[in-house]
Amino acid sequence: EEKTVKVLAVGNSFSANALHYFADIVKASGHRTVAQNAMIGGCDFERHMRHADAFEANSEDPNGCPYPGKKSLKDLLTAEKWDFVTIQQASPKSFRPETFHPHADRLIAYIKKYAPQAEIVIHQTWAYRDDHRWFTEHEKNLEQPANRDVMYKGLRAAYDGLAKDTGFRMIPCGDAMELARLDPAWGKFEPDPAFDPKTAVYPALPKNEKRSLHSGYSWKKNAKTGAYTLGKDAFHGNTCGEYLQGCVWLEFFFGQSAVGNGFTPKGMAAEEAAILQKVAHRAVSEKQRPDVAP
Repeated sequence: EEKTVKVLAVGNSFSANALHYFADIVKASGHRTVAQNAMIGGCDFERHMRHADAFEANSEDPNGCPYPGKKSLKDLLTAEKWDFVTIQQASPKSFRPETFHPHADRLIAYIKKYAPQAEIVIHQTWAYRDDHRWFTEHEKNLEQPANRDVMYKGLRAAYDGLAKDTGFRMIPCGDAMELARLDPAWGKFEPDPAFDPKTAVYPALPKNEKRSLHSGYSWKKNAKTGAYTLGKDAFHGNTCGEYLQGCVWLEFFFGQSAVGNGFTPKGMAAEEAAILQKVAHRAVSEKQRPDVAP
């Protein structure tokens, strides 16, 4: 029987990652979703509430309407009768539990005020790729986690603490990303040994990277000079990472297995999709969690 689930994500680009393929995966499962993202890039709990406070003080203040379409958080919370509203911390603070309160508590109260019918759930974010500069140049970033294992351990503890404090359920996207990394069928990210970012010339990109769940290298054109600059995104999900998260959201919100789902993004091998579907199923329905580093 077709089921419709309405979800509002109060997040940032990481919730955009999770939502990218969500509707397509849901449609292929025989259901439908109304999903919207209260999105500001890099937005943390504190900033969401700063904008909400500005709106409450003066509904004409542009600072109170920072979301797509110049909407306020109140506008988005009241736009639909949401079944669920998701909350998350910004990824650079995800492993720092001291950044969660009191801002998360105030955001929760705000959501309950304007969407009292919705179940609030926690969207667990994920650790960065092994070649993120925090890890490869840790001597320059001593205040940050030393490696991916440390970051995952920290964010998992922080989100678990929030779930315990609130009693809310958690969407285990971070767990799923780590389960994939530790799954022999998927495995750890392997960089292209032939690609040297220091000597790369446009439009060269890695050709033999293996099992990345993060965006990686890309070229950006300077609008004024026309020159291209190579950049690396080792934190957002790529096609595979976004697909895994979409499968996790399907299992969480619909209680339906992602295994065998008929939607595969363009350019993704069916074999890859099958592995990630199974990982999502293990994370949500089987409630498997990776071991954490000592």
